[in-house]
Amino acid sequence: MSDISEYAVLTKNLTKIYSSGSIGVKSLNLSVKSGEIYGLIGPNGSGKTTTLRIIATLLKPTNGEVYVYGVDVVKNPLEARKLMNYLPEEAGAYRDLTGLDFIKFMLSLRFTGRRLEEAIGEAIEIADLGGDLKKPIRGYSKGMKRILALSTVLASRPKLLVLDEPTIGLDVERSIYVRNIIRRYNREYGITVLLSSHNMLEVEYLCNRVGILYRGSLLIEGAIEELKNRVGGVNLEEVFLKVKGEVH
Repeated sequence: MSDISEYAVLTKNLTKIYSSGSIGVKSLNLSVKSGEIYGLIGPNGSGKTTTLRIIATLLKPTNGEVYVYGVDVVKNPLEARKLMNYLPEEAGAYRDLTGLDFIKFMLSLRFTGRRLEEAIGEAIEIADLGGDLKKPIRGYSKGMKRILALSTVLASRPKLLVLDEPTIGLDVERSIYVRNIIRRYNREYGITVLLSSHNMLEVEYLCNRVGILYRGSLLIEGAIEELKNRVGGVNLEEVFLKVKGEVH
């Protein structure tokens, strides 16, 4: 059996049942290899955000285990957080701060001294917001806030980057820019990326492997071409529809 530390993320029978009785995820066994870009896809309510929030230590599971590079995220959340950074779907930004002050504040939570200065410079370059960085965030569009938040998580260069709908609210040009920069950071710095997205084309472009979630359960997992061949789908949308049809 493989050692758990070989995986960037490993979940064993991960289950989350909310107090209302609704099931967030059910007996989820997920494995993300170190250095890959892994995409979680599925419709609203399928359990993608619940899964990412548990991995990111923001939500406690009802049952099951979660490991990030061999660290148990439930038992050792502080240790696990040092290995990753998380971008939620609705990443809040401090409205009264300027974009530059936001970058400085977020990165000062992780770095000091010269390393902090380097990370700030990197985030400024990624955000590419020019003079707008000196303006208060309250005047930013949703897309500008998104790219600002993304710049800080990328510039922190964690071992694992967890991204919930990374390009939500971005126009086509900015979406392409973000996808390319995620790929570049994965390749240049070996950062493992676990992301969720409604955009199947985005996932096909970015990801090495995908897992399809539906009603809290993992229907199928594997390399994209392998899944297309296995179920006879031209693209991921067809794969999803065919696999979902089999569970009805």
